[in-house]
Amino acid sequence: MKSISKIFTLLVVTVLLLTACGTKPASDQGGYVLTTALKDGKLVFVGVGSDIEGVVNPALKAQPGEQVTVTLINGEGAEHDIFFPDVDAKTARVSGEGSSASVTFTAPDRSGSFAYMDSVPGHAEAGMQGYLLVGDTEAPAVAQSTGMDMAADSSTSVQPTGVTVTYALDTAMQDGKMVFLGKGGDIDGKVNPDLKANVGDKVQITLTSADGIQHNIFFEGVNAQSEDVVGQGSTTTLEFTPDKDGTFAYYCSIPGHRQAGMEGKFIVGTGVAAASAQSSMTDMNMTSAPAASAAAAGPADANAVDITRDPTDIPASVGNRGPEHIRIDLETVEVVGKLADGTTYTYWTFNGLVPGPMIRVRVGDTVEVHLKNNMTSSMAHSIDLHAVTGPGGGAVATQTKPGEETTFTFQALNVGLFVYHCATPMVADHISNGMYGMILVEPEGGLPKVDREFYVMQGELYTAQPFGTAGQLTRDTTKLLDEHPEYFVFNGASMALTSDAHSLKAKVGETVRIFFGVGGPNFTSSFHVIGEIFDRVYDQASLTSNPLTDVQTTMVPPGGATMVEFSLQVPGRYILVDHALSRMQRGLAGYLIVEGPDNPDVFSGTVTPGSGH
Repeated sequence: MKSISKIFTLLVVTVLLLTACGTKPASDQGGYVLTTALKDGKLVFVGVGSDIEGVVNPALKAQPGEQVTVTLINGEGAEHDIFFPDVDAKTARVSGEGSSASVTFTAPDRSGSFAYMDSVPGHAEAGMQGYLLVGDTEAPAVAQSTGMDMAADSSTSVQPTGVTVTYALDTAMQDGKMVFLGKGGDIDGKVNPDLKANVGDKVQITLTSADGIQHNIFFEGVNAQSEDVVGQGSTTTLEFTPDKDGTFAYYCSIPGHRQAGMEGKFIVGTGVAAASAQSSMTDMNMTSAPAASAAAAGPADANAVDITRDPTDIPASVGNRGPEHIRIDLETVEVVGKLADGTTYTYWTFNGLVPGPMIRVRVGDTVEVHLKNNMTSSMAHSIDLHAVTGPGGGAVATQTKPGEETTFTFQALNVGLFVYHCATPMVADHISNGMYGMILVEPEGGLPKVDREFYVMQGELYTAQPFGTAGQLTRDTTKLLDEHPEYFVFNGASMALTSDAHSLKAKVGETVRIFFGVGGPNFTSSFHVIGEIFDRVYDQASLTSNPLTDVQTTMVPPGGATMVEFSLQVPGRYILVDHALSRMQRGLAGYLIVEGPDNPDVFSGTVTPGSGH
C-alpha cells in the first residue's frame, strides 16, 4: 500500500506541475504523460491526466503530421523507456522511481494505428504495449478489449505457415566498416546478407559478437529488436513472425553503428509492398537508428571526472640529439566526464583525457606505438597518426577490440605538428566523442627555446539535448551527420580553459608558443587571441617553412594544426577564441592570464565592466 500511495502522490504532483507550467498533459495540447506500473501481474503503461487518466496502455491520438510530446515517469523503479518504432522516436531510459524522460516527434503523415512499446528486453512481451492512433482510426480490437498484449494480436492476425526460418549472423569489421557477416547456409561469409522469409513464417535470428563490441539487431518491418551482445562470443536469439510483404531494413541500433555499415535487407514474400522501406535503404548515411535524439537528460553522474587535459601537459623538447627508438603507450578509455557545471557526458579518450597526450619525437626517430583498449570499452578503437607514412596512418594495424592490445612501428620522416585520431567506423563519431590529439615531430636540434608552451585543441560535441541542459547527456548521430553540434570546446569541455585549474598562465616579458589543432570532426577554426598579435605563425603547422609574421587570426581546418608564437608586453586576461564568435556561446573560449607590471607605453586605459573581456 505504501508503494501505491507513493505512485499516486507522484502522479498528482506531476499533473500539478504540468498545470502550473501552463501545459495540460492531454491530447488537445499535443502532449501525453504516462507512468509505469505493475497491474495484475503485468507491466503496463498507465495514462496520467485528462481522458487517459488511469487507462492502461492508453490509445494516444494525433492528427497526421502533428507534433506529439510524450513524457514517461517511472512509477515502480524498474528500467523503462517508450519507443515509437514507426517514427524512430524513443525516450531515454528511466531508472528509479520518479525519474522521467520525454520525447517529441512528428506523427506519421497518414492515418493508421502505430504501435508504441517499452524496448527494454522482455517488457513489451510483459504487457507494455499500446497504440498511437493517427487520424480517424480505431484501435485494433484486441488492444481495445485488453488494453495490452499486442503481441497476441499480431500473432493471431497472421496465419502461421508452420515454417521456421533460421539465420546466424556474426558481427565483424571488414574494409574499415562494421558489418553483419552471414554464418552458414547460403549466406555464409556474405556481408550484410539479404535475409528472406514469408508472411507467417517463424523467423529465428542468432546474433553473435565476433568482434567483442556491443551490438544488437533491429528489424524495421516487424519492429523486433534483439538484446545487446557484449563481449566476444556472446550471443542472443531473436524470434518474430512477419505479417506483411515488403523489403525492410535490418540494422544495429547502437548509435553510429548503422551509419558505420551495419545494415542489410529483410525481404518478406514478394518484397514489393513497402516501397518506403526500400527507399530507406538507398543511403544508410541519411537515416539513423532508433535513438534518443529528442530525449531528456538523465541525472548527472556524481562520479564524473575532469577529462580536460591541462594545456601545460607537454613533454620536454627533444633537444639536440640523434634519432632514437621511441616507444609510445596509449590506452583507449571510455569515461564519464564533466562537460559543464552539472552536466556530464560519456567521452571516448586516449589515456582518459581530451585531447589525448601530446607525443613529441624527432625527425628520423623510429616510433613504436602500442595501443591498448580498456576491457570496459563498449567499442573497438584505433589510431591514425597524420605523421605516419603508411596505410591508414597506422589505423589498419590498430583496430583494437576491448581488452586487447595492438602495435606497429613507423619512422618519423617529416618535420611538423600533426593531428592523430581514432579511425574506427564511424570515424566522425569516435572523433567527436574526444578521440584526438597531436604528435610533434621536431627538426634536428629541436625547436627554438621559448618561456611557455601550451597544448590546445578544438572539438565539437553532438548531444541529443540542447546546449546548457543539465544532467547526463547522450550523443546524437543524426546531428553529427547533419553537422549541427551543440557544443564547441577547447580541450574537451565547455569553457574548460577559463577555469583557474586549466587557464593558460604566463608573465609579462615572456615568450609564448601555442601548439593548436582541430580534432573537429567537421568545423574549421579561425584561431585568435583577443588582445594579442601572433609574432610568428607556422601556417598549416609547416615547421620547415618560413613563418608568417604579425598575424591576427589564422585558419586551421579539421584534422589540421598550427604553431603560433608571441611575446607578452602587457598584463591582463587574454581570451582564446575561434573568431567565428557565435561559438563562444556554445562553450568555446579559454583564458591566457598574464601577470606583471603595467606597461603604459604600450597600453593605458581603465578596464570597464561588461566589456566582454
